[in-house]
Amino acid sequence: MLRSIAFTAIMVPFLLVAASGKPFVGVLLWSWISFMSPHRLIHGFASHQPWAMVTFLATVIGCVFAREPKRVPRDAATVLFVLFAIGITITSILAISPPEVVWKRYDKVIKILAGVLLTRALLTDADRIHALLWMMVISLGYYGVRGGAFTLMTGGVHKVLGPADSMIADRNHVAVAFLFAIPLMNHLRLQSKHAPVRVGFLVAMVLSAFAAIGTQSRGALVAFAAAGSVMWWRSRGKIFSAIAIAAIGALVITFMPESWEERMRTIVNYEDDLSALGRVRIWEASWKIALARPLFGAGFQGMYYQWIVDRYAPGITARAAHSIWFETLGEHGFIVFAIWLGIMVAGWVYAGRLVRLGRRDSRFAWVNTLGRMSQVSFVAYMAGGSFLSLQYWDCYLTLVSLLSAAYELATAEAPLPAGLPQWRAAARGSVAPAWRGGAAPAPAGRVAAASWRTRASR
Repeated sequence: MLRSIAFTAIMVPFLLVAASGKPFVGVLLWSWISFMSPHRLIHGFASHQPWAMVTFLATVIGCVFAREPKRVPRDAATVLFVLFAIGITITSILAISPPEVVWKRYDKVIKILAGVLLTRALLTDADRIHALLWMMVISLGYYGVRGGAFTLMTGGVHKVLGPADSMIADRNHVAVAFLFAIPLMNHLRLQSKHAPVRVGFLVAMVLSAFAAIGTQSRGALVAFAAAGSVMWWRSRGKIFSAIAIAAIGALVITFMPESWEERMRTIVNYEDDLSALGRVRIWEASWKIALARPLFGAGFQGMYYQWIVDRYAPGITARAAHSIWFETLGEHGFIVFAIWLGIMVAGWVYAGRLVRLGRRDSRFAWVNTLGRMSQVSFVAYMAGGSFLSLQYWDCYLTLVSLLSAAYELATAEAPLPAGLPQWRAAARGSVAPAWRGGAAPAPAGRVAAASWRTRASR
């Protein structure tokens, strides 16, 4: 009871601040609730309250009273989010899955998309991008540090789990969350000018790696190898990075007990493992459902029901698809799957553009590392997500929005390439259109971006 009172006493003032005209405070609060689920760590009345919805409403009210400019971003990520929301609405209306299951799941996903779109609209300067990154890392890093310490103290014989009743409660899901967070920790480490902060992030990264392996998830090992390879490729000091990644990997794997090694060996001999073989079979069923209903799929969790699976893939046992790819395809068909895949491609493209922008101009070193490390996070998510159902994860979708906002701000400040036509220069806000004359005003993000670089150089 005391923890519930204390948690409520923390939340209420921030909610009032967000509703009184400081909506980005609400965005950070919503992110904290969504990514970390801190209310699941307490007992009493506060642990069962709809804090995410209350925070979202307070943020919307704050947007009404805020004096800052109000606009809807018109970038590729935002358009794809809106199209995805429309798509899942149509597939839910035409679903063959039980309506009570479909609309319960739809309600959860549409709220996530609304929160991500609101977050994107309020990412108007580099300070906010930095603050949101910190919130993502703190929210996931808390469980990574705690789980890593638990693995070390118990010798790895017990499984690390995520917060109860959250999107990352399952050990497979939380393992991907740890590996997703490690590259973002590294970005903040590289950007920090203070040695204690850099050391703290390094410790957190190592402990999060132990936590990921401590989940005893086979998908985590695959994601660990994939993300480690890309992190090495994206690093500047490849020799040092190779030694560090190999040392951490060897240390973690050597530390784990023999039971963990035996479980990991089933990755190679998956034909002898009923669980792994069952996943392959339900992927086949998801594909057949999508082929039979290419425009709409079966609806949310369609492959969970035996009568649906028997209709399109007789002989296969119904279960969760355990794949972000096949589950999305089976649930919504090819069109919505293409939109969902487009969100992932957009995030990767934005990250790549940030990398190239940072290479051309030393002023944008922060977006260079952000782009490189975000791509590592995407690889961890894609590799690990190939073996679990985490296709609507709000933290991953928020990172896509964050990258689109970072690219918009960075290009508003970046110098024009040689030979760029004047009408394109005007569109980027660098010079005024010829028919108006005079100099164009500085883009909204320029002052904030400049202040970011000033602080980062201290």
